[in-house]
Amino acid sequence: MKVLPVPVRDDNYAYLLIDDVSNTAAAVDPYDVPKVRAAADNAGVQIVAAITTHHHHDHSGGNQAFAKDFPDAPIYGGSNKIPALTNQVKDKDEFTIGNIHVRCLATPCHTQDSICYYATSTSNSGAAHPGGVFTGDTLFVAGCGRFFEGTGAEMHAALSYLATLPPATVVYDGHEYTKGNLAFARHVDPENPAIARLARLIEDGVIPATRTTIGDEKEWNPFMRLDSAPILKATGGGEPSAVMDALRTLKNNFRG
Repeated sequence: MKVLPVPVRDDNYAYLLIDDVSNTAAAVDPYDVPKVRAAADNAGVQIVAAITTHHHHDHSGGNQAFAKDFPDAPIYGGSNKIPALTNQVKDKDEFTIGNIHVRCLATPCHTQDSICYYATSTSNSGAAHPGGVFTGDTLFVAGCGRFFEGTGAEMHAALSYLATLPPATVVYDGHEYTKGNLAFARHVDPENPAIARLARLIEDGVIPATRTTIGDEKEWNPFMRLDSAPILKATGGGEPSAVMDALRTLKNNFRG
């Protein structure tokens, strides 16, 4: 199993989820179909499905073109708001891409149809991979999505759900927001050594979208550390949902 990031638009990520045993792939949020197709051709793999994390146009806006170019490929997603949807999924649904098992994790908040997709290889052949989760606009490196269709309680539930995945699970998020998220994390949690580690990775040129893990996020992401003393101090404390709401407000207003 391999995952190939494909940058699209100004700061979005599409991905190819590749079964390197069968040389087939699913395209995750393929907004720019020609660019995703070119990446697949360059990798020598055949696209056999599309996976949509949520209905926002910058993630699902390529689906009509994808359906035209790949008429036999299923398009997975969480609601009928997603263009060209063929296979609607819900929490704990499962499907396969070649020798890759995909489990759907419903994470409503950013949108109510937000689905994260946890992918693991079922084959002993091919490249070893610890498993990955495609998080769309729910979980970012050191951050989370805005609560456009949900509440702090829902985002807390969504990130807590993702936190149950194995720590080595690689996070493949929907946007390159890392530097801005890092600045906010430093602001609210300045003494956290994990945040300093993330800063060094960025300075060294490591692309976080290709290596950050659930374990990392639990150490450096303020939205997954609601019970930590620095976050409680920054937000004024309270129940997790109230802390999450206050933290999101701080982030929305942060200009650091």
